[in-house]
Amino acid sequence: MKLSDLPKKTIAKVQKINCADDLKQRFYSFGIIKGATVAVEEISLAKNTIKINIDDTSVGIRIKEANTIEVEKI
Repeated sequence: MKLSDLPKKTIAKVQKINCADDLKQRFYSFGIIKGATVAVEEISLAKNTIKINIDDTSVGIRIKEANTIEVEKI
């Protein structure tokens, strides 16, 4: 399942990140790494950005970026 498809308030574990190295480095700086626990907090009205929580840190990312992150529900 992709992070962009994860329902709000559902907790999941990052399984794989499929993107270019520069975006992957940006994700790593936010703590979005394989094995990290994430949850979708909010989805914008236009459904083009989401707010996620990683280890008590909130981060906003684009839906197209969230499509590159594979997760598994916990």
